[in-house]
Amino acid sequence: MPNKKPSLIKQLSLKSRLVLAAIVWLTAMIIAAGVMVPSQVYNYMVADTKSQLSIYMDEITANLEVDSKGKLTLSTRLSDPRFTQPYSGLYWKAQTSDDQLRSRSLWDRTIHFNKAKTKAFGAQDEPLVFIKSSIYLPEYKHPISILIGTDEQPLEDTVANLMGELWVILALLYFGILTVIFVQIAWSLSPLNKMHKELNQLRKGEKTSLEDDYPRDIAPVVSDLNALLFHYQELLERARHHAGNLSHALKTPLSVLKNEIQHLPIEKQAPLQEPLQQIQSQIDYHLGRARMAGAKNILSVKSSPSERIDAISMAFDKVYAEREITLINEIESELEVAVEQTDLDEMIGNLLENGYKWANSLIRVYAITDKENTSIIVEDDGPGIPDEQLGNVVQRGVRLDETTPGTGLGLNIVSEMAHSYRGSIELSRSNMGGLKACLSLKTSH
Repeated sequence: MPNKKPSLIKQLSLKSRLVLAAIVWLTAMIIAAGVMVPSQVYNYMVADTKSQLSIYMDEITANLEVDSKGKLTLSTRLSDPRFTQPYSGLYWKAQTSDDQLRSRSLWDRTIHFNKAKTKAFGAQDEPLVFIKSSIYLPEYKHPISILIGTDEQPLEDTVANLMGELWVILALLYFGILTVIFVQIAWSLSPLNKMHKELNQLRKGEKTSLEDDYPRDIAPVVSDLNALLFHYQELLERARHHAGNLSHALKTPLSVLKNEIQHLPIEKQAPLQEPLQQIQSQIDYHLGRARMAGAKNILSVKSSPSERIDAISMAFDKVYAEREITLINEIESELEVAVEQTDLDEMIGNLLENGYKWANSLIRVYAITDKENTSIIVEDDGPGIPDEQLGNVVQRGVRLDETTPGTGLGLNIVSEMAHSYRGSIELSRSNMGGLKACLSLKTSH
């Protein structure tokens, strides 16, 4: 199945995730405060206004009378002069089924309602904050409905002014808290930034281990990483020593056996030649595997393909001088890959040797690079390999032409060595007619 591309959220760094979460949370809280606080203040002011109106209601109720003609009258003037000032914004009215008494502030108008009877309007059609009540007087048998209202606009103006000031305060609070969060995140993640710098130094070969003065949350990871690096370097050094010792230990006995076989009759040489060749192939294969162990400092390795190709081609020009092969190296000298030099020599050397063996006259080497990977491409104008056999030639011991000297291990070693460096090799038909080998390796930064 094809690999799914990770989502944009999953690709965010830890710092970006923390900042994004803080911005989302803080923005939600500020907006909630900006919406809820004015609403709560408005409700409080309305409740306070109605509380004040209830005092007027008590005053009106205490002074409301019915005269001898059955008409409603107010026995004394109310304490608030706005009730007598026309269109003052403070109104009252008392109403029965056949009579109505109202404040002078209403002048020639009256308090009226919308169709739903939920909103009251004053003398100038201004919305009112109002309360109403029904009372009974001993001398009057019908209920008396009393309504007191005051202009709502001053409350809305007060809340609007408050909102303007509130948003300024919330904006300052927003950016202030955000700044503190940025500082806190930067300080909290500084050990990870330090680790990143040290890993870069490890990659460049300036260090062999990380420092041990990290916070205790990260200290176990650093300790384990240092132990892993030390263990890797020790294992690699030991494996290479064993490979070298094995090579020297077996070289002399094999040479003796080969020389002794030459003195035997021809009919007795053939049965012994094949087992010796198998032993030699196994030794070559496993020594090649040992050489694939990688670099002593895996994080700091880098090599120049252009430089190594020039050096290897000079040797092959002498070895295969009679074939008169021309190699064109188009790789820039500044390009470097994250592979140890001896391992890069092993991989490129095998690819170039195949080219020198099979090319008619020309080998072309070039590179395609991106931010993470470098593809070193070796093409020749030889006979190439049939498409159905391209997948088989990288297997151990496979040789398509038994008449050409070799063990059949070259491309297999290249494949496994590239894999150990998180790379790969692909074979295909070249536009030049021969074989096209694409060796993909990590780009060194």
